[in-house]
Amino acid sequence: MTWQSEHLLIELIAGARKKSNFCWAFILFLGSLGFLLVGISSYLDRNLISLFASQQINFFPQGIVMSFYGIAGLFISSYLWCTILWNVGSGYDLFDRKKGIGCIFRWGFPGKNRRILLRFLMKDIQSVRVEVKGGIYPRHVLYLQIRGQGSIPLIRTAETQEIEKKAAKLGYFLRVPIEVF
Repeated sequence: MTWQSEHLLIELIAGARKKSNFCWAFILFLGSLGFLLVGISSYLDRNLISLFASQQINFFPQGIVMSFYGIAGLFISSYLWCTILWNVGSGYDLFDRKKGIGCIFRWGFPGKNRRILLRFLMKDIQSVRVEVKGGIYPRHVLYLQIRGQGSIPLIRTAETQEIEKKAAKLGYFLRVPIEVF
């Protein structure tokens, strides 16, 4: 979501609360729970899941491996659910031409440095940089090149058109060149 006036640009960043993250966390939870139940049912030699006959799966080595995959999947799933709950990566980008300041705020993981806040002068912004990597897993990253602080990543996406629109809009508002790598 973006709000823009003549002198002010505010862009809200979604963070970890995306539909795809909810789907992956839910699928991973159900799959790992299934693996764990099959491993436990092979150990107990009882059918905890009616779809599978536990007599067909020996506890050593198949049941142990399935239990291990189930436990590992539950740990990864709980990590995903925690990032969704804490909304890691969400925040905002604020650019004020009237005051000449820019501000980038993001929420991180809980702890001492949960709030990530960068403030800088607008005159120190050198360019808006777009990094494009193609291939099987395409990645497009929008950076802000700031004198003395280097490149600061603003947003990542797999969509080419989305990153191009954001770069053009930001470059036009800040009145800086756009670099593509």
